[in-house]
Amino acid sequence: MASPAEHAPVPVAREAASAVVLIGPMGAGKTSIGRRVAKALALPFTDTDVAVAREHGPLETVFATLGERRFRELEREAVRAALATGGVVSLGGGAVLDPHTRADLERHRVVLLTVTPEVVAGRIRGSSRPLLQTEDPVERWTAILDERRLLYDEVADIEFDTSTGPLQDVVEGIVEWVRSGTTSMTGEEET
Repeated sequence: MASPAEHAPVPVAREAASAVVLIGPMGAGKTSIGRRVAKALALPFTDTDVAVAREHGPLETVFATLGERRFRELEREAVRAALATGGVVSLGGGAVLDPHTRADLERHRVVLLTVTPEVVAGRIRGSSRPLLQTEDPVERWTAILDERRLLYDEVADIEFDTSTGPLQDVVEGIVEWVRSGTTSMTGEEET
């Protein structure tokens, strides 16, 4: 993995951020890394997919019975509540599709987690993720990433690849970045 300093985050002036938000494609490690980052920073952790499932049942069921449009509405509600709570927040891969969510993210520190298709293949094998229930889940995953990549880049302050090396290295990089008080690895201080 390239060091965080080699990434080109978007330096954006921010108000005091109340949440560290993890975004990225399915299988990038947002939940497992988010839990570890929250523990290291002694902050609460919220996974918005878990929040939706807790309130409305398994995501597969929500998609099957209510459809993706309704799921996105429920997801938006969960995102809004999680951001208001603060701490470390892991968003579902498609949460950035909502323009209100993207606008809300301007007030928070946003970490984009990425992963290569070769590595994600093992992570999503046998997955029950509704959008990957196709003959070739990796091809579908790649298409979804291609559709969302510009949105991820638009809202992210920094990017970490989770494809190689111990995930703990990514956790430590995020924690270091958060503790540095900058909004990007280029050194811009938070305002």
